[in-house]
Amino acid sequence: MTFDAVREQGHLPAIAAGTITLGDDIVVRRMGFGTMRLPGPDVWGEPKDPDEARAVLRRAVELGVNFIDTSAYYGPEVSNRLIAEALYPYPSDLVIATKFGARRTEDKGWVADMTPERLRMACEENLRQLRLEQLHLVHCRYMDDSEIPFAESVGVLAELQREGKIRHIGVSNVSFAQFREAQAITPIVSVQNLYNMSYKQGEELLDACTKEHIAFTPFFPLAMGQLGQANSALEVLAQRYQATAAQISLAWLLARSPQMLVIPGTSSRVHLEENIAAASIHLTETDLAELEHALW
Repeated sequence: MTFDAVREQGHLPAIAAGTITLGDDIVVRRMGFGTMRLPGPDVWGEPKDPDEARAVLRRAVELGVNFIDTSAYYGPEVSNRLIAEALYPYPSDLVIATKFGARRTEDKGWVADMTPERLRMACEENLRQLRLEQLHLVHCRYMDDSEIPFAESVGVLAELQREGKIRHIGVSNVSFAQFREAQAITPIVSVQNLYNMSYKQGEELLDACTKEHIAFTPFFPLAMGQLGQANSALEVLAQRYQATAAQISLAWLLARSPQMLVIPGTSSRVHLEENIAAASIHLTETDLAELEHALW
């Protein structure tokens, strides 16, 4: 039975998050899934339980997720391979977003990899690993140690888009100025930056995305830090909704902007189901005001 047939028969909790449109032609649910935690420790090597990793991906799709974030440098190559092994042939509405611009080093570090030649190689690597003829969405990931001007790297992605290898382009880990710089080169449909309840820098960029109907996909969405401690406002609100602090944090992100597309990651089906259940928690204006007053 195909994934499409399975989903027609089952309950899809991810639907409760609502949808967002990428560009003017791709509609995805705002509760997505990030694959960074599927490889081994430090996002390196094979997962401890490969069967569970593949089961997590299949379960995410069964629960209505149709946006998956990945990269060839997760593993490296591990996340992409797991996606193809678990989900290919893909559901008709599944969107896979990937990233170019970094590579892993032998000491498990992360360095810039943004030359035109390497970006073109990354495109071919992702197409091959994911078994796609066209990449749905590619984020140009800025790395601080890059010697290549960011605009030049975005320009390479625009060339690949014109060649039909990339459908839509996004940017990641960028400043507001870099976001505008990229927009001057090609339409940008998504921004992927660090943002969560503990780290709210870049509000100007998020507000611009909201106003301009551009997806904002926060990475590390559950880095709650001290916000999740006992007796905190977050925990009090979690008890009120009979939820976890993590679920309230995801619900807060979804409430922060209609352009928010969350991609919590996990290697556990239990945690996956808990995360996706957060789509059904709709915080009130009073809830949001209480959090704002208590935490910031």
